[in-house]
Amino acid sequence: MKIKSLVIALFSILLFSNCQEKVKEDTVKENYLDFSKRDDQATGGIKMIPITTPVGKFNVWTKTVGNNPKIKVLLLHGGPGGTHEFFESFDGYFPQESIEYIYYDQLGSYYSDQPNDNRLWTNERFVEEVEQVRKALKLDNTNFYLMGQSWGGILAMEYALKYQKNLKGLIIANMMASAPAYNKYAEEVLGPKLPKEVFEQIKTFEKNKDYTNPKYTELLFKYYYTEHILRKPIEEWPESINRAFKHLNPNVYVFMQGPSEFGITGDATLKNWDVTARLKTLTVPTLVIGAKYDTMDPKHMEWISKEVQNGRFLYCPNGSHCSQYDDQEHYFPGVISFLKDVDSGNFKKD
Repeated sequence: MKIKSLVIALFSILLFSNCQEKVKEDTVKENYLDFSKRDDQATGGIKMIPITTPVGKFNVWTKTVGNNPKIKVLLLHGGPGGTHEFFESFDGYFPQESIEYIYYDQLGSYYSDQPNDNRLWTNERFVEEVEQVRKALKLDNTNFYLMGQSWGGILAMEYALKYQKNLKGLIIANMMASAPAYNKYAEEVLGPKLPKEVFEQIKTFEKNKDYTNPKYTELLFKYYYTEHILRKPIEEWPESINRAFKHLNPNVYVFMQGPSEFGITGDATLKNWDVTARLKTLTVPTLVIGAKYDTMDPKHMEWISKEVQNGRFLYCPNGSHCSQYDDQEHYFPGVISFLKDVDSGNFKKD
């Protein structure tokens, strides 16, 4: 009888616990689109956040979608000088999972202030900008997930290396931890996969610094972008992607990344960037996303997931650099699973 009573008691506790969790989930879902208690209701979630920099004060654009007190994902776009528009496919996946996410245009990007001062375009200053945005949005380690894609992945790593105590989770998408390793992969692996005569033409244009030549752009789009940036014919590229490229700030992009898509070249400030030796200091739960056809080496991405102390690797077998568009069937379930596992306390590293 005692055993029977114990079993009943344990079952009751389990049932009660599950009911409590269900109530919490239902409450989050019910209030997900309720802006009535928020200070950004009048603007539909948009906030212009004041940023202090060494050369003056500016404003950056953010837009919060949804309400979830435990899962808030700040999105760091690529470029540098890109926009939040690269992430607009998230609208089709995060809301139905009641995940709160924040679009954010970094300083110099289209929807934010665009000062013409190259002293602003440093990793260190961008990290402090993210920290100011975090504070303004009242994000902390009970709810703050930082997700960076491409250049945003560099920024996410740099932020975590300094401020991981503020994070609940970190997502590094489509970005290696070393610019020299990225250059090597582009030059020795991706380039030679192109038709020989095409690769030679591209290298000739780059050697002559003829980056604005229409033929150079045509070759890149036809043979490289549709293979490694977004694996769809150009005429089928999503409108949000086309808009993002249209809004790219070339001044910031070229200063930090350089004019070439085959690695980080010229006098670009990111040319020698490398944090591989520091990754082992990251203890925050981390998801690293790599794709088969990416401009970034997916094996390196998997290595990052094992180098950090609590990492998980998400592989997109059909994806490229923008796998949030061309491999959504793997990308979004993997990202959502990571967020929910960390939130529930069930996260396990690979």
